[in-house]
Formats: sequence, C-alpha cells, structure tokens
Amino acid sequence: MKVEEARRKIEEGRSLNAFISLTDETGDGPVVAVKDLVDVRGTVTTAGSVLLPSEPASTDAVLIGELRRHGCVMVGKTNLHEWAFGITSNNPHHGPVRNPADPDRIPGGSSGGSAAAVVAGMCDWAVGSDTGGSIRIPAGLCGCVGIKPTLGMVSTEGVFPLSRSLDTMGPLAPDVRTAARALEMMSGLGGLVPGELRGSYSVAMPAGWFDDLDEETSRAWGQVAHNLRPIDFPGWKELGEPGSVILYAEAAQLHRERVGSHPEKFGKDVLANLQRGLEVTAADYLQALEDRERLSDQVEEALAGVDAILVPATPRVAPRIDDSEGVRPVVTRFTRPFNVTGQPVVTIPAPVAGLPVGIQVVGRFGEDALVAEVAAWLEETWKARRSG
Repeated sequence: MKVEEARRKIEEGRSLNAFISLTDETGDGPVVAVKDLVDVRGTVTTAGSVLLPSEPASTDAVLIGELRRHGCVMVGKTNLHEWAFGITSNNPHHGPVRNPADPDRIPGGSSGGSAAAVVAGMCDWAVGSDTGGSIRIPAGLCGCVGIKPTLGMVSTEGVFPLSRSLDTMGPLAPDVRTAARALEMMSGLGGLVPGELRGSYSVAMPAGWFDDLDEETSRAWGQVAHNLRPIDFPGWKELGEPGSVILYAEAAQLHRERVGSHPEKFGKDVLANLQRGLEVTAADYLQALEDRERLSDQVEEALAGVDAILVPATPRVAPRIDDSEGVRPVVTRFTRPFNVTGQPVVTIPAPVAGLPVGIQVVGRFGEDALVAEVAAWLEETWKARRSG
C-alpha cells in the first residue's frame, strides 16, 4: 500500500473515528498505524486521555525504531480506550471508535482504532498493546488477525504503560503471515513467518470453558471445534483472577496522583476501575504474583502434549455502542488468562458470515513461530472450506 492511498482511505473512513492524529511521513515501505500509547517522534502521545503533555515526542519508542529499520511509514496514531483501560474504545475525549463490520457496534478495545484501521484498509497493518485482551478482543470483534506474542518479546520502552507486569505489544493485520512479518519487524527477531505448512497439527481445546456463549459465537465455535479433543486445563476464572488484581493495582499506582488531582478528567468507567485498584492491598497483590507463577506452570504442563489449543476470543459478538456499558468482565473472560500466564496467542477470524467471531490459537511459552504456523494452517483450511 502507498501512504497516499492510506491517507485517502483514512479520509473516506473518518466516520469510524479510528485515528486521533495523522503524520506527514513519506516513504515506500509498509504503512503502519500506531496505537496512541506509543511514542512516534514528531507526534503527540495522548494515551487516549487529555492529561498528558501536548508536546510532540522527540524520540521514537524502541519498537518504532525497529520498524524504521525496515522502512515502515507511520501514517498516524490510532484511537483507543482511555489509558488503554477498557474494551469498548468508547473514548470520552476523542469520541468512540466504530466497528467497520457494523458502525453501530464497538470495535473492542483497547486497541479498537488499530483494528478498525486494518479492517477498513487504512494501513498495511497496525501496532496494538495487550494487557487483558486489548489486541485479541478488537481483532476478534472486527474480523482481522491479532498477535499477542510471548510476554516480553517486544520492547515496551517508549510506550505509555497500563500494567508493567502484563503489558505486551503486538500487531494487528489482515492475515497471519502479514501479522507474523510485522511481529518480526517489531521485535527485531526472525523465523516467525510460517513457511511450508505440515498436513496437520495437534490441536485441542480446554475442557469445561464454553457453557455461556451467545448464539453467533456458539455457532462459529461449533464449526471450528467439532472435532477437537478436550484436555484437562485450569479454569478461565482461576486463571484470570490474578491478572485482574495485578492490573488494577499497577494501573492505580501509576495514576494515583492524576486521580487525586483531576478526577473529572477521567471517563467514569476508567475512574471507577482506578478507584477500585486503589483498594487492592499489598498482600492481595503479592498473592496474585505468586498465583501467576503457579498457574503459568500449570498451563505449560497442560499444553505439553499439543501444538496449540483453540479458544474463542470473546464469548459474545460485538455489542452495540449504546449497549456496551458493563460488558468488560464477560468480554475479557477468555483473553485475560493468557496475559497472566504469558503464552503466545494468535487470534484469527472464524469462517462465518455475519458479525465477526475471533478464535484464539494458544501455544507454549516462547513457541511463537509454531503458534503462527498453526494459525496459518487453520486460516488456509478455513479459507478452503469457505470457497468449497
């Protein structure tokens, strides 16, 4: 894609409200949209708020420097849920991002603008962050690919944090190979783009997780999971609980002074979450960190006999913007566990018509290349099923 074409698509799709600001960068490399948590020299980083300084960044975040080594052109900064602390991208300061699949519905969050930009063809791919599902949820609800790599693979230096223990940077893209190549560029690592695929892979699903899916998600899940074997696996609630404690405590500590000085400049949902975080005790926080280590080991043991497991990205399709208050606990149900345990996850669209349904492909810690390979195999298999 030429950057001029990207800017034309952005202008044509202004009603989606995917961007907070645009750059005037030029070049012939991949055109990248960047979540507005990430410092891009010459642009203001807002983190979806109005409380950060309005001076443009003087230097790039480390991951942007890696992208520039590959000739990438940063076309603009994408809209997001305020402070990246939410899943709707209904931003009270910059306006709500709208889902390209249905503009009356949320795109998911917090990387909602990045997903919308990818699906609307406004960039070659986009940068997102994922602390409790913020790449995988919008990828699933909008209908693109999103990768949450192994925790720590991509530098967070120069990225405004939400939870330093959980924050993970990754790409959103139209297909698995583009996303894997983007991850190579972001991380400075090689060998992540799938090559020749095997004829089949050992893929399973966690037992006992899927008793509360909405009709559309249940239908899609039935199509992709009908021949998967269930394996013993920790429950989603047990896995997710330490992540909530860690996230709330670390985010509240980060914003403590801002909450005390300018509570009126926060959206009501984010303010409530931060105030809740201020109530987390040191003992609860330390216990959550301890539980995280134990659960991470349990998940690795459960994954030992398979190449990957499949899990829906969300139990619900995208809710309407005017009916999205309070959906966060349900929508993060299947994503937060793997922020706690750190495994790599690729979200790909299920082969269904209608509203998008995302499927997570989860693999062992550090085996990002294998997870991308399994995801590419499923992508091709499902594509053949659709065309057949």
